[in-house]
Amino acid sequence: MKQLYSSFKDNDLFILTDFKCEPSQELLLRQDLYKILWCRNAAPEISIDNYQLKLKKNEVIFCTPLNVIDLPDELEGLVSFVFNKEFFCIQTHDEQVSCHGFLFFGSSQPVTIQLSPTDVQSFKGMVAMFEEDLDIKDHLQGEMLRSILKRMLIRSTRIAKEELPQPQISHSHLDVIRKYNILVEKHFREYHNVKDYANLLYKSPKTLSNVFPKYTDKSPLKIINERILLEARRLLIYSDKSTQEISLELGYKDAGHFSKFFKKHEGMTPSLFKKERTRGIKQV
Repeated sequence: MKQLYSSFKDNDLFILTDFKCEPSQELLLRQDLYKILWCRNAAPEISIDNYQLKLKKNEVIFCTPLNVIDLPDELEGLVSFVFNKEFFCIQTHDEQVSCHGFLFFGSSQPVTIQLSPTDVQSFKGMVAMFEEDLDIKDHLQGEMLRSILKRMLIRSTRIAKEELPQPQISHSHLDVIRKYNILVEKHFREYHNVKDYANLLYKSPKTLSNVFPKYTDKSPLKIINERILLEARRLLIYSDKSTQEISLELGYKDAGHFSKFFKKHEGMTPSLFKKERTRGIKQV
């Protein structure tokens, strides 16, 4: 299954696919696409950024253009919604859907939600609407598809909020967390301390430490460290850059400090990690 909408004028792209055909599998290699994967059946292990992940039946995972995804051939019941930022920019539409820094770029790990039976029916309805509008070729097609995607993201954001440790977290606290995540995504190469982000948010580090337990079991510092580690792992696995080059790219003037940081969290040196993880891996 692969249904596609594209606009040459605006460079828009939206695709509904199960990644079964070869052309759709090539989309997994592109680094400019957001991907929402809905596993309607329990999934065997999938690989995201070279780490194995099992999705339960009716789990939905939200992947950014940065995530490197590998799907097994035997994966059944998958429905995926793939789009580029020209079709739907999560930053531009953030006031409407509030998913930037939450569903997308809200963690070093892709965010997942679990659909209830009611949610499943809602998602089925939206898939049917996508399929219908993907068959209608007129000047309103793009806007209709965007409106359905917006509805899906709003529904997903609500579900994700209900799954927080404290579902009743205030809008102001959630907004602080989202802004923190967005800032970490933007500045993790140059700022490695919570104090730097607290200053950007006009908050104290203590305030951030008190807010985050309502959202996650990760501390503000762990969010920073995991984002640095994620980028380090990607560069080690999928690029031919040296440890020295990677350390400089991630804001470490001394490669020794970077190697010490990496070994503390990964349990091995960057060079050993690269050797073990790149066997049979194609660089992208």
